Amino acid sequence: MSFLELRNVSKVYGEEPNEIHALHNVELSVDEGALVAIMGPSGSGKSTLLTIAGSLEDPTSGEVLVGGLSLSNMTRNDKARLRRRSIGFVFQEFNLLPGLTAVENVSLPLELDGVHAKKAHSVGMSVLEELGLQERAAHYPDELSGGERQRVAIARAVVGERQMLLADEPSGALDSENGEAVMRMILNACHRGLAAVVVTHDAQLASWADRVTFIRDGRIVDQTLPPPSPESIVESHVLR
Repeated sequence: MSFLELRNVSKVYGEEPNEIHALHNVELSVDEGALVAIMGPSGSGKSTLLTIAGSLEDPTSGEVLVGGLSLSNMTRNDKARLRRRSIGFVFQEFNLLPGLTAVENVSLPLELDGVHAKKAHSVGMSVLEELGLQERAAHYPDELSGGERQRVAIARAVVGERQMLLADEPSGALDSENGEAVMRMILNACHRGLAAVVVTHDAQLASWADRVTFIRDGRIVDQTLPPPSPESIVESHVLR
């Protein structure tokens, strides 16, 4: 069953004659438990696709459904509640709260949803342990390396009962070993039913996905199912 659907979605910034068409009639569906990788050159519309899928901005035209519900029928508060409870985001800027420790950043979404602080802390610690960060749990973001901050951001995105993950270059600040640890965590979450969309330039990461979707100039130009080898992904699309 599809958890995320983009139906004929377009996004235009600005007004004529200076319009920028970020997305053109995009059709995309992501099933529960599926991992979809989005690849394409810089400026192709990948990040815009993520922000629209996550209700952070509205499409100019078309419809977005999350969990069978149309975002166009939701109020701003409805969308905020959906994001807090059901959608995990990983941005390149990390967006960690500087005044909270690593474990406090991870457990915050649970506490906001009413989970007791002690229980939320315990769950947050278990997720950090999965990423090898248990010894950094009491450190603040500015005391962590870029790779550590990235892993904390990913832990926060998948903690609890999230139903969808939207990640923009989740392994960008990581070495290969930690990048694989992150992908294993995302895949484990998908096995529990989470729908995941990962934007990446990394063909090795994309090869973990159930489907690779290629976007260029705001248009989906190809989809590969199942994914080929990382080398063939690069040769057939990224370098073309």
